[in-house]
Amino acid sequence: MKKTLIQTINVSLSFAVSDQTVDAVKSASVNIPEGEFTIIYGASGSGKSSLLNILSGLQKPTKGTLKFKETDLYVKSPNELAYFRASELGIVYQTNYWVKSLNVLENVSMPLYFLGHTKASAHALALEALDKVHMASYAKKYPALLSGGEQQRVAMARAIVSDPPVIIADEPTGNLDSKNGDKIINLLKSLAHDHGKTVILVTHNMEYLAIAGHLLEIQDGVVTEIDQSDIPKTVKAMLSDVRKRIETLMEVT
Repeated sequence: MKKTLIQTINVSLSFAVSDQTVDAVKSASVNIPEGEFTIIYGASGSGKSSLLNILSGLQKPTKGTLKFKETDLYVKSPNELAYFRASELGIVYQTNYWVKSLNVLENVSMPLYFLGHTKASAHALALEALDKVHMASYAKKYPALLSGGEQQRVAMARAIVSDPPVIIADEPTGNLDSKNGDKIINLLKSLAHDHGKTVILVTHNMEYLAIAGHLLEIQDGVVTEIDQSDIPKTVKAMLSDVRKRIETLMEVT
């Protein structure tokens, strides 16, 4: 059994909307194993993004405790939390936020400046990261001029450039066709299985569930750990086809 990296203990998150209280996450106690591929899935509005914001140190829970490597994360100061995110996490979003005046290499280098790297050091590491996602030849181009799939590969390079132990991907295939989506999932799978990264993928796409070693389902704010054996056989058949599709892609890339 793999070691727990991230643990939530009775974590809840509530928002006041007009005269009502919305419970986005309801008393969640889950363990995310180190070096594993975890998928958080659920319908739109189920609370996936709220849970992810808690896990990534962006949103302090209303109640409960979040531990990272057995350390309570939200006792840290805002500056300490910012350093935690810069040093421990690489994050890929559905929509990328580029500095439009900077080229691909410069955008990928940005996280390294917050960690004290020189320009020369940052650019060298950024080129290595781009090479890992087969985008080194695009270093001097501008992200906004690239296709959606190419932009997500660049976003992956930016996420891994500081060699963080945890990669978080929030609906990274949401704006892509199935072929380019599969390529991004292939990269994430490789990071977990070949490089020992802890990967947390948030998705509403049930097709990708077979790729994960650990599943968290969220419905109306209630988080449940799901065993692969609990997935219905009809869904498993579909997932098996997707797994084969991804594995074939891994063999040719």
